[in-house]
Amino acid sequence: MSAAATPMSMPTLSPAGPLLELDHLHVSFGDTVAVDDVTLAIERGERVALVGESGSGKTVTALSILRLLSDAQVSGAIRFGGEDLLAKSERGMREMRGSDIAMIFQEPMSALNPLYTIGDQIAETIVLHDDVSAREARKRTVALLDRTGIAEPGKRVNSYPHQLSGGQRQRAMIAMALACRPRLLLADEPTTALDVTIRAQIVELLLELQRDEAEKRGMAVLLITHDLNLVRRFAQRVAVMERGKLVESGTVDAIFSSPQHPYTRRLLESRPERTVVPVIPISPVLLEARDVSVDFRTKLAGFNGWFRAGHFSAVSKASLSVRQGETLGIVGESGSGKSTLAMALLGLQRVVHGDIEFQGRALASFRGHEQTALRSNMQVVFQDPFSSLSPRHTIERIVGEGLELHRPQLDAAGRREKVISVLREVGLDRTVLQRYPHEFSGGQRQRIAIARALVLEPRILILDEPTSALDVSIQQQVLKLLAGLQHKYNLGFVFISHDLAVIGAMAHRVAVMQNGSIVETGEVEKIFAEPAHPYTRKLLKAAFER
Repeated sequence: MSAAATPMSMPTLSPAGPLLELDHLHVSFGDTVAVDDVTLAIERGERVALVGESGSGKTVTALSILRLLSDAQVSGAIRFGGEDLLAKSERGMREMRGSDIAMIFQEPMSALNPLYTIGDQIAETIVLHDDVSAREARKRTVALLDRTGIAEPGKRVNSYPHQLSGGQRQRAMIAMALACRPRLLLADEPTTALDVTIRAQIVELLLELQRDEAEKRGMAVLLITHDLNLVRRFAQRVAVMERGKLVESGTVDAIFSSPQHPYTRRLLESRPERTVVPVIPISPVLLEARDVSVDFRTKLAGFNGWFRAGHFSAVSKASLSVRQGETLGIVGESGSGKSTLAMALLGLQRVVHGDIEFQGRALASFRGHEQTALRSNMQVVFQDPFSSLSPRHTIERIVGEGLELHRPQLDAAGRREKVISVLREVGLDRTVLQRYPHEFSGGQRQRIAIARALVLEPRILILDEPTSALDVSIQQQVLKLLAGLQHKYNLGFVFISHDLAVIGAMAHRVAVMQNGSIVETGEVEKIFAEPAHPYTRKLLKAAFER
């Protein structure tokens, strides 16, 4: 089904044939078919995007190339440089992973080892495959972190994964994948957790690496993403998957200008639509913060290998308010303090300076049963759904656990019906109740996390990148769902996102954060049309220019 490419959009075919060939690839898990008869070729130096809704088989296709699927039945052929990878020994695959074929995984927190610094993990890859000294490997590691946009790479190289923001962890994963300059890069949602300015840097970095390697190895990229703007900027060719099948492929220009398959047309038409209902002028303030600051202790290098105590200001004198029925959007680059501020608003930071009030009462004054009731009224959806969902619990228990504590009047049957109802609202049915988080795609796990927060019908919902793992069509559904619930129950939302199109669709007001401070705040339409601060103008330019 592959459309013919123009000479301008694809590299010249190599006499040796494609770098990667998937020939009638079929992947199943028991009776469940994940990839159904997929045939796709990628040339040396080519950039191909694989798009489709979560659960369509994109990630399974990528993992099958590296033979990282367990308990899967794989048939067909996967040829890399003419060699069938399905016939290759496990030892041979280990030698190839990282050096010839590297992968950027979708969820960095689960892919990075929490016991080692990111510097050690990246350097280990370099030492293993390039046989260089530890000193040279560390030098290259710092350079890679710098190229992927991590501030102060000389310090961050000693950080553990939990000490980095979601976007910083994703950049560390990208640095690790690029460490040995692979011939093929499998990028599974590589910019999901990145803000718009860093996303542009990563795209340029990948293009630059391709140019550097053009005369040597010609690195090809298979990009798995739901970000259609990223596809338009980066890819040369697009392959569209639906329910495990490849339904359409062709050049970027052909697919975006004249999609042939109904599913492709539906994806391209899925854009965030502004469905904001004006806030009633007399609506009371639900949540208010005044001059909130959050500092963290750090170690600073001293003389003769000793360390001295220091501090890092993650949030500095931030003030905001959220009224009943209002959405306040918070935007800014990763590491700007957005998530730390959210945790402070929830009362989950140990030391917070300043005043935070819920319905006019200081958070610090809630105790005992009152604090339990407060938790019911203030819920959160975290950025990384995999690490926030217990791998040992079923979906029914994960979503319904809060009901046992906060809705004791419901019996088991009542709780189950409530869980089924909220799962249906986020696009899942009752068949998922007895399944576990690892059985779902990243986007499906995020929907489960949203359902868990919504099931208690809170007054305030803090959403930390709630749609970052969702494809465009499901994103649109979830945004409409959230807008409908807000209107129905008069909920207040604090909506943290690096996707300014989502903020434009959802928020009444927006606060722009830079280096821990709120540098600009106001009505969304006014800020987007006439940004006053240079940093806001920079974010908007990076988000909306093509």
